Formats: sequence, C-alpha cells, structure tokens
Amino acid sequence: MKGLNIELLKEMLSVYSPSGNESNIREIIKEEIDDLVDEMQVDALGNLIARKKGNGTKIMLAGHMDQIALMVTHIDEKGFLRCTNIGGISPTISVSQRIIFENGTIGVIGNEKLESIKDLKLDKLYIDIGVSSKEEAEKIITIGDVAVYYSEPIVDNKKVISQAVDDRIGCFVMIEALKILANTDNDIYFVFTVQEEVGIRGAKTAAFAIEPDIAIAFDVTATGDTPKAKPMAVQLGSGPAIKVKDNSILCHPKVKNYMIQQAEKNDIPYQLEVLEYGGTDSGAIHLSRSGVPSGVLSIPCRYLHSNCEMVFLSDVENAVKLTKHMLENKIELNK
Repeated sequence: MKGLNIELLKEMLSVYSPSGNESNIREIIKEEIDDLVDEMQVDALGNLIARKKGNGTKIMLAGHMDQIALMVTHIDEKGFLRCTNIGGISPTISVSQRIIFENGTIGVIGNEKLESIKDLKLDKLYIDIGVSSKEEAEKIITIGDVAVYYSEPIVDNKKVISQAVDDRIGCFVMIEALKILANTDNDIYFVFTVQEEVGIRGAKTAAFAIEPDIAIAFDVTATGDTPKAKPMAVQLGSGPAIKVKDNSILCHPKVKNYMIQQAEKNDIPYQLEVLEYGGTDSGAIHLSRSGVPSGVLSIPCRYLHSNCEMVFLSDVENAVKLTKHMLENKIELNK
C-alpha cells in the first residue's frame, strides 16, 4: 500500500466548509477522484455522489464534508458579534479561539465577565473582529455570516491535530481507499455528504435516491484513553473502531460481523465501539425507504468538536486497508 497523501489531508482540513456551505471541500474531492470513478453528480442538497459501477451488491459509503460553525445573529454598537451555533459548539472549548469567516475575516471568541465558569453559555460569548463600531463591522460582516475555527493543521509522522478532523478524515479514508481499490463486482457509491452536523440531513436524501443494499458510514468516535476519561474501550493507535452502537443506530450484526471478518482475515487491528451518545450518517441511512443494513467504521479521535481534534495516522492507514478489503470482496446479506 502506498503512503497516505498528507498534502491532500492538510488541504482538506484547512478549507472553509461549514454545514450548509460545503462547496469548497466538495470541489477538492471532485478534482481528486474524477479519474477514479465511472460517474459523479452533485444532488440538489449538495451531496457529492461518485459511483464505481458493478453488477453486484449496491454499497453506499458515506462520510460528511461539513464542519461545526458559528452564525452571526447580532452586531452591537461597538462592533462585537453575537452568534448561534451550527452543530455541537462548546462554549468552554471556544473561548479565546480564533475563527475565520468565508471572506477571510479573522476574529477571536471572547466572553463576558462571569461570576462562575458554570455560567458560561453560548449567549455569553462574542466574536471580536478588531473593529470599533457597528458601522465598521457591517462593512465586513453581515447577519447570517458563518465562521469556523481557524488554525493550521499539524501532521507529523504519528498524528494529526486540527479542526475539522470530524469528518474530513472519514472523507479522506474513502478517497485513499478508492485509489487502491482493485476490480470488484460490487456497485459502490462513494457519498460525501452535507449537513451531518445539523441532523444527518444529506445522508438521508442520498440514501433515498441510491436505495443501497448495505451502507457503511465513516466518521470519528470518542476515546477512553485520556486521564480520568469516561470509561470506553477505544483508544488511539489500536486500529479503526467497528461500531456496535451509538444513539442513532444499532449496527446491523451481519454488516458488523463482515467488517470484523475482513479485519481478522487480513491481520488488520481493530477495536469495537459502543458510543453512549452521538450519531453518524448511518443513523439516517439505515432508516431510509424500507431499511438499509448499515455499519460504521470510526477513527478514534481525542478532543472532539474542538480546533485541535487528534487522530493517529496508523488508525487512518488501517482504516484505508480495511475499507479496501471490505469493498473488493463479494458481500451477500440476507435482509
């Protein structure tokens, strides 16, 4: 297996593409995979659907392109911005972080004076874009503008630290697996979805249109390997995690077992994931039409929904290998 395309990964992590405005990351992905698939389309909601044709089992793979963000709701007389969340923004994590708007404006998230950190809520935060008046701010920013975390992705020979790892890393695994995918009879749809962070919306419409036989989502998951973390049998460096359950799905046992079988057959390390909260695109896909047997392959990730989400490259590499083997083999599931 060739090494991972780290420059592509950095580019994907750096690009501005919040929920509802995923065009920038979609264009990067389109250009990267254009010569690797038989057909490609962007649907009405913005999902990128790339098909590698086959006559066998129709498989839908899904990884979401969007990232969490803040949307401007008010500009005060001194030019400070008030915001609402797009997805799971934590006020505690966000204080003193840099953010960037689509037009390149960079600001800092501040907070009002508080008697207790327990009082820190989203409505106590503001964005400072370095202006002195409402009029000055309105020349740069308008109500409804959206900002995402802003920092340079860090990638060394072991780890990745960046914003938007959730879920650019899942999209990246799908791309890298597509590059090394040999001939297969399976009819495979690589779907790069929109608006996952605000209610798994893109996956719902894409699954309805594709009507797959089975589906596998690619996303990040929490870990239990930091000091005094909530107990969870997932850690960085022990391989990708094959999901058993989260709040949106009980993974289909035949899909889960097939994933385990392929990992063990090909000596690929893996972990089993039981997440007691959250969800992925599979939560919407498995309920589409008359039902779709679905599973999830997760990349263990620390510091979720922050500007410094961390994953290990070894887990990413093993996820790519496992995905290749899962897709190349004949899959037969009795619904």
